[in-house]
Amino acid sequence: MNFSSKNPFLNNKTFSTAVSKKDQVHPATIIDYNDEMTLSGTINRSLILFLLLTASATVIWWMTFNGMNPMAPAIGGAVMGLVLVLIAAFKPHYSPYLAPGYALFEGLFIGGISALFEAKYPGIVIQAVGATFVTFMVCLILYKYKIVKVTEQFKSVVVAATLAIATYYLISWVFSMFSSFTPVHYGNSLMSIGISIFVIVIAALNLFLDFDRIEKGAEQKMPKYMEWYSAMGLMITLVWLYIEFLRLLSKMNSRN
Repeated sequence: MNFSSKNPFLNNKTFSTAVSKKDQVHPATIIDYNDEMTLSGTINRSLILFLLLTASATVIWWMTFNGMNPMAPAIGGAVMGLVLVLIAAFKPHYSPYLAPGYALFEGLFIGGISALFEAKYPGIVIQAVGATFVTFMVCLILYKYKIVKVTEQFKSVVVAATLAIATYYLISWVFSMFSSFTPVHYGNSLMSIGISIFVIVIAALNLFLDFDRIEKGAEQKMPKYMEWYSAMGLMITLVWLYIEFLRLLSKMNSRN
């Protein structure tokens, strides 16, 4: 099986399609190499998205602690962010426009959720941000120096585990909506904490897959819009990782 990344933005089909379209250019066509995906360009796009998300989250954070209920903007941001993700998954060439929008809407969600957690557990947000940043840097260093190698077997295991988590979350949500069933990952039991730790590990491993696909995309000189597409995909993984750290820390704090 040829897996590359569970992240829907960094899958083989999208990247191979982008490459195949580029390969169809007539030999007589003048190629502007400024229109090719680069590693530095993807890094710059990722920083832009991070700043947009942070700015949006900061606004909601400030409004929340000034008396506004953050639930409406948080839910609206999550829904709109998902819509933009789905559009970009099928129309990656629109990513230069969709990615900034995703960052702004996702910032509403992150800001609202973070404010709620912070109100209940003071100091938890800075801990989750720090844990996410450290995890990202450790994974980046391990990948850069080839300490962790992204083999096909590695990809298969990570993708399978991520699919299992997504399926479990979906089934648990459906059952809890229509019955009195309480998923085992709810609450602050040791098992629930263990599940959160496992999910964080899988989310972190997805970063290696994302780094690998971004690097290969730059090597294959994909179209410039793939920088935005790749940056958007990386942001999705980081948001997932941050939310899972928030959940884990809240469980641990509630035991004290």
